Amino acid sequence: MMPDLTTLQSFESAARHGSFTRAAVELNLTQSAVSRQIKELEGQLGVLLFERVRQRAILSDAGKRLLPEARRLLHQTEEMMMRAAAGADATATLSVATLPTFGSRWLTPRLPSFLSANPGAILDISSRSEPFDFEQESFDLAIHYGQPIWARATCTFLCGEVVVPVASPRLLRAMPAFEPVELAGKPLLHLATRPRLWPKWFETSGIDAAPSYRGNRFDQLSMIIEASVAAMGFALLPLYLIEEELNSGVLQIVFDRPMPTENSYYVVTPDGKREHALGLSFTDWLLSQVSSREPT
Repeated sequence: MMPDLTTLQSFESAARHGSFTRAAVELNLTQSAVSRQIKELEGQLGVLLFERVRQRAILSDAGKRLLPEARRLLHQTEEMMMRAAAGADATATLSVATLPTFGSRWLTPRLPSFLSANPGAILDISSRSEPFDFEQESFDLAIHYGQPIWARATCTFLCGEVVVPVASPRLLRAMPAFEPVELAGKPLLHLATRPRLWPKWFETSGIDAAPSYRGNRFDQLSMIIEASVAAMGFALLPLYLIEEELNSGVLQIVFDRPMPTENSYYVVTPDGKREHALGLSFTDWLLSQVSSREPT
């Protein structure tokens, strides 16, 4: 019952195009070759994968169930080949899953120092916003924001998080705020995955303000940073993600009222890769990057 990948390619292409003829053009095969491969797959599985309706190939219920699994297998196979090719001349390789904004704004600018200390190493960095199953996705490490809970893995504390209210100088000139309570009536930017961040900040600051949920919402911190720079509103942002903006002056801290968040960042190591040499080096390096950077 091992699938033939070429046959799965024909099945996936025909399902996407709704046509054996178009699949044949895409795969540089004849229409009869695609039809034969799919018939062989149907015979192997004992189910009908397509219904032929007016010269179109329509997925059957069985075909609809198979399609996402076939795509996942084809994608994993291609990923395997890409990683093997990328690391052909490497002394060691490491695949890391990281939160999108953390990866682009904090991790990536620091990676040259790790690579210079580990010549010949190859990194494969991918973004993941939510925890995943290490048995389904072949990563050596993950960087996780939340609580130290991950199935079949060990979480190592990396750092806490401190958010501060910031705005662009242009917005502050147009809408000056002299007291923290004044922010309650100004345009606020909200992170969709943390809707209570602003109400919590008002509460922590001892400000009796109505819950502030009004305003534009974004599902990524990177988008809120850009919206803040564009003077769309006031934002609560982690200090470590806006170092460049604060240094250049395109964002300013509005009030010196930092607030630690309830969750933290962790390096997650799957149970089967605790002795991965490059993974251990990478974890030590990550810890060294934050050890001397206490929140201020």
